[in-house]
Amino acid sequence: MRKLCLVMALAAPLGMMAQKAVNPTPFANTITAEDLKKHLYIVAGAEMQGRETATEGQRKAATYIENYFKQVGLTPGNNGAWQQSYPVYQDSLGSASIEINGKKFQPYTDFTANLGGSSSSSLMASEVVFVGYGISDANRDDYKGIDAKGKVVLVLAGAPPAAGQPAAAPRRGGMSPVLEAAFKNGAVAVLQVQPGFPRKAGSTRGYQYINGFRKTIYPNVYAVSEQVAQSILGADFAPAQEAMKAGNPQAKAYAANIAIDFQKVITKLESSNVVGVLEGTDKKDEYVFLTAHYDHVGVNAAGQIHYGADDDGSGTVTILELAEAFIKAKAAGKGPRRTIVFMTVSGEEKGLWGSEYYSEHPIFPLDKTTVDLNIDMIGRIDPTRKIGDSTNYVYVVGDDKLSSDLRIISEAANKKYTKLELDYKFNDPNDKERIYYRSDHYNFARKGVPIIFYFNGTHADYHRPTDTPDKIDYVQMAKRAKLVFYTAWEMANRNDMLKRDIPLNVPGR
Repeated sequence: MRKLCLVMALAAPLGMMAQKAVNPTPFANTITAEDLKKHLYIVAGAEMQGRETATEGQRKAATYIENYFKQVGLTPGNNGAWQQSYPVYQDSLGSASIEINGKKFQPYTDFTANLGGSSSSSLMASEVVFVGYGISDANRDDYKGIDAKGKVVLVLAGAPPAAGQPAAAPRRGGMSPVLEAAFKNGAVAVLQVQPGFPRKAGSTRGYQYINGFRKTIYPNVYAVSEQVAQSILGADFAPAQEAMKAGNPQAKAYAANIAIDFQKVITKLESSNVVGVLEGTDKKDEYVFLTAHYDHVGVNAAGQIHYGADDDGSGTVTILELAEAFIKAKAAGKGPRRTIVFMTVSGEEKGLWGSEYYSEHPIFPLDKTTVDLNIDMIGRIDPTRKIGDSTNYVYVVGDDKLSSDLRIISEAANKKYTKLELDYKFNDPNDKERIYYRSDHYNFARKGVPIIFYFNGTHADYHRPTDTPDKIDYVQMAKRAKLVFYTAWEMANRNDMLKRDIPLNVPGR
């Protein structure tokens, strides 16, 4: 037994050394400009309709990715399924009306309601309370002496002369002081006088959102015209406006028979992350994530498709090529020690929805996830970059935030294989663009998973219909993709998981 144990003890490190001695270059070289281009002309083609989250175009893109994962030989990553679905909600306007003392006011001509911030409501009241600027805080209380509980309140446009910020400036959680004060004082609805009526009729569909269930229901806020305010205040309207300018409007209750009806339809949609897995060998219960977002912003009001070739078709098709390269390595008997998870997420353009959903509903343990290498825009050149080689570079973001291992590994892989200029510009804590917080790696980082975000910078076609596949530098894109491959290769095969020895000490997004 002792002799056998000695033989086994000697064999284990030799096996590890043999794994490390494998030359990954033949597999990296399967990542080609031609293959990237072939995929990108499909993913960023007209058929995908800009891949907006929770649309048919996004679903087509997900199907393409799923089919390719199947084709190359990955296994489904979500407990036998290829996609991890999450709910998306969208409001549409059913009807809206305001009637005061028998006079009917029309949507857009005299009032509007925020679809996303309002709830279906129907109420009839015999009194409206005028509360000036509608502020109630430690510095000013426009509700003083007034019982607004269960009442409709009216707020005129303007800000107190001595105030340091406009009355409508958002406070905590994005809530305006007017809404905060109305909620605190128990109002059931707010009529807020605003300029610009009549207004052009807008879309009856609201923005998409993922937080369908609210902890708190706030009163509806209706933007209304001066004509609505006059119908309530009557002869007091002009004096109230003058008092507002002087900073001393007086709260007062007005008799008015008011009926407000607002009805919206909430449609439950669905989006998904596409997850493919390549199982590791002796460290298969530890994970390397390779991610990119496959959604974009869809079709604009003029009917123009936003193709999203660079953002982030370039990252999406790189994931496809990385999957193929690692599969070929495994077929040659050189498979990774750790399990590699190839995940393309949706909802990034809406607010990092897909990666946020994954981070809150992880399929694989986050404490066993050694790294997330995230790719978002690697097919173009930043026209503002003037230092060094303006083409042979990539921005490396976040490698200094959580693990002191990361930069060492990244730079070693680059020095040995790809010889790109690694630009750390966006690691600056004072980065005004806050690039570190603006892609899907962030939802891994906030959970403590070390990350690197690969990025080429923005350009004139960013978020425009002109971000098309013909403008991609596929040779440079392939070189950047190979850097990700070589870095992932080391992450997947090294003896230890990455150290998590640097606290995430920068503020959240």
